[in-house]
Amino acid sequence: MKRKKEMASEQIDWVITLVPLILILSLASLFFAFPEQSNQIVGQIRYVFGDTFGVYYLIIGLGILFVSIYLAGSKYGTIVLGGQEEKPKYSFWVWGSMMFTCGLAADILFYSFAEWVMYASDPHIKELGSVQEWAGVFPLFHWSFIPWAFYLVLAVAFGFMLHVRKRNRQKFSEACRPILGEHTDGWAGRIIDLLAVFALLAGTATTFSVATPLMAAAIEALFGITVNRTIVTIVILIITCVIYTYSLLHGIKGISHLANACMYLFFGFLIYVLVFGGESKYILETGLESFGRMINHFVDLATFTDPLRTSSFPQNWTIYYWAYWMVWSIAAPFFIGQISKGRTIRQTILGGYVFGVGSTCVSFIILGNYSMGKQMAGAADFIAQYQAGANTYDLIIGMIKTMPLVPVVLIWLICTMIAFYATSFDSIALIGSCYSYKHLEDGQQPSKKIEFMWCILLIILPIALLFSDSSMSNIQSVSIIVAFPIGIVMVLIVASLLKELKSFWTEKNRRNSSHSEVGN
Repeated sequence: MKRKKEMASEQIDWVITLVPLILILSLASLFFAFPEQSNQIVGQIRYVFGDTFGVYYLIIGLGILFVSIYLAGSKYGTIVLGGQEEKPKYSFWVWGSMMFTCGLAADILFYSFAEWVMYASDPHIKELGSVQEWAGVFPLFHWSFIPWAFYLVLAVAFGFMLHVRKRNRQKFSEACRPILGEHTDGWAGRIIDLLAVFALLAGTATTFSVATPLMAAAIEALFGITVNRTIVTIVILIITCVIYTYSLLHGIKGISHLANACMYLFFGFLIYVLVFGGESKYILETGLESFGRMINHFVDLATFTDPLRTSSFPQNWTIYYWAYWMVWSIAAPFFIGQISKGRTIRQTILGGYVFGVGSTCVSFIILGNYSMGKQMAGAADFIAQYQAGANTYDLIIGMIKTMPLVPVVLIWLICTMIAFYATSFDSIALIGSCYSYKHLEDGQQPSKKIEFMWCILLIILPIALLFSDSSMSNIQSVSIIVAFPIGIVMVLIVASLLKELKSFWTEKNRRNSSHSEVGN
């Protein structure tokens, strides 16, 4: 994609650009100045949304999944996102690499290693059965079909808006135009776009804050020294920011090259663990069994609310995850929609499930079952360490230390995580930059100054959360709170998409009928 002449400053939407900037700086200041009080308030608000209205998130997740299946299987699946004779610009591998890396940052490595331990210590697992049976099921459930349904359905909506309807307002609100009509250009559209930008920043803050300390722990283990992990993590954030800024300023070509490098590092890492970790048989057998159990109990898992709160498992995990994916659905689907030009709706959804869900499940099956295999064989007791209060990052380093060539694995892990973060956030910064303009034609790029501003903006709140020493629960709370209004907007977008597709299909049939009559 060639960079066209940079947009004039009068085309910049200063409200969408400056209001979130001021809000994020204000929040960051509060987290710096009043860490304990800020965390308490955030936790209380999270309880209202996550516990009282938790069913809301579950219904939206299941509903979006059903819509994705309907779109892929219906007549609308044949509609091309672009000219109806247009061919995809990117190969399946390049397209899938950019899609996967923009939608999943380095936290996939953090959770792939450690998530089964968190579940194994949860009372709900004892209610269901054994750790062996269920601890590997929930990671697959929480990271597969419903999360990718959020991405893919909205990607179709944005792709249709950009490439078929050729709309030049690349904003979240524009996808709601078929329902909102002229209100899209008024206060309703403004509120939607402000919510979207804030959610985008909250989602990146959650991701950065959760997983970046793992890189600091890896550096500590690699050199055998004790470091100030907060300071090291901030240095890593800055280095990552430099990399994704450099990549973004080279346009889509730079993003695609970085995505390719990330995927080779990622799959190479997985292959190494599978082949040389010594647990390949256990990994494959338990992975297949867990995937089958997840499919067999899918509806039960998706509708479990724990009304008696015997464990509060869905409130602590499933609802958090759906909220987490919803706030990430601001940028990732927009980017997927952009790069899906020339693909049919069916290809976009089914291809996204094959590449996105497939790659995600492979990661959790290999990395999660590697350490679970060590646990079950008695070679280590990660569950006891976690229950005794061990730091999750140190726990993961302990898992890595059971592998051959530990220094190589640690270096590989750090490089892969940086590549993941850089690839995810250059695409997010690109989408954020598009939001800063009143109008932006399909294929036209924002100015480098605006892109650079967004690259910097993305790391402000994560640094503030690190300094406030936020717990995992409070970091999760940011996503749950912001996702509540975003869920309403997502429903509007889906309804608008279905209305648009029906209208487009009617127009298409009318044109075909006219051509037939002319031919006769």
